Amino acid sequence: MEVLLVAAAIFLLMPATVLFVEVILALPRRKSPAADHPARPRLAILMPAHNEALVIAESLLSVSPQLEQGDRLLVVADNCTDETSLIASANGAEVIIRTDLVRRGKGYALDYGIRHLALDAPDTVIVIDADCQVATGSIGLLARYCGLSNRPVQSLYLMNAGKDAGLRMRIAEFAWTIKNHVRPMGLLRLGLPCQLMGTGMAFPWACISAASLATGQLVEDLQLGIELAQAGSPPVFYPNAVVTSRFPTSAEGARGQRMRWEHGHLSVILNEAPRLFWDSVKSMRLDTLAMALDLSVPPLSLLVLQTALLWLACGAFWLFTRKLLPLGLMSVAAALICISVLASWSRFGRHIISFGSLALALIYPLGKISIYVKFLLARQREWVRSKRDGDLP
Repeated sequence: MEVLLVAAAIFLLMPATVLFVEVILALPRRKSPAADHPARPRLAILMPAHNEALVIAESLLSVSPQLEQGDRLLVVADNCTDETSLIASANGAEVIIRTDLVRRGKGYALDYGIRHLALDAPDTVIVIDADCQVATGSIGLLARYCGLSNRPVQSLYLMNAGKDAGLRMRIAEFAWTIKNHVRPMGLLRLGLPCQLMGTGMAFPWACISAASLATGQLVEDLQLGIELAQAGSPPVFYPNAVVTSRFPTSAEGARGQRMRWEHGHLSVILNEAPRLFWDSVKSMRLDTLAMALDLSVPPLSLLVLQTALLWLACGAFWLFTRKLLPLGLMSVAAALICISVLASWSRFGRHIISFGSLALALIYPLGKISIYVKFLLARQREWVRSKRDGDLP
């Protein structure tokens, strides 16, 4: 029994340590790398959209003023049954319509768009989701830094809960900030690559045109980042460019979004992290090893749940046997997670959630237990669009 508990404790200690190192490295206030490129590459914005009539106009209005002569703004209206294509066209976008009820998902829409762009290939492709807003100046920054680095570039992608959001959504926003801002910032400080996040992504044409995009992956961005890294083009984080979106306020929309994200994330961890780790060791590549270790960190709620349950089990084992090693290892893991969360809040989360509310965040993972049980018993495998606020029932 002791051997099993020690092995489980070490297994959880690894992601807790990775999280801790990433957070600590992200804390110092330093300038992000400048995008001093002599010329802005000719670019194309690629926006996949499935029934986004309620939000796409706002997204296009955040992008269009940032475009220059020769740039393209392409919307792929993918299996739409609403007025997405008409609204996109009315807002100045070039629109192509894709209809395929069998091959569904964002990856297929991206592939369709890239094949269309190939007729007049740009230097750089920037992928923006149809429910996102792009901060002023971010398109130019992304394009220039992509040209400078000649690598895929991931902007800072944040989700906002809204001013009137309840505690659960503010905790979700804070957890998202740790995942998409704090952790990749820590990797950037070491000169290491980050994961792709699905939107606000810039690619050199030679890179994205050769990628395998036509998949039904739930989190096609994670998979794409791994494949590009293995091909010699690991993504780099560029927080000067900012893309934002909003959490759905409806319980159904929020739960569906979390289900897709977390089931997809866990599937990629199980399927890709061990292989990527082994390949990086064989090839002696630090960049892919860093991506494998970062990928091994599960969603924060799940990491907290796993740690709490195993700490209790180790505590019970100590009470009956007085053998301290398993409990000691789990106490270290728990301490690293607590320090990581508190440090992240102190530097990045004060404006999102109060310290008093942060203490209540310990109960937040309990609300996700059913999501993790479903992953074990009835895993979501097909892409399903998250329900938007304002969608008809």
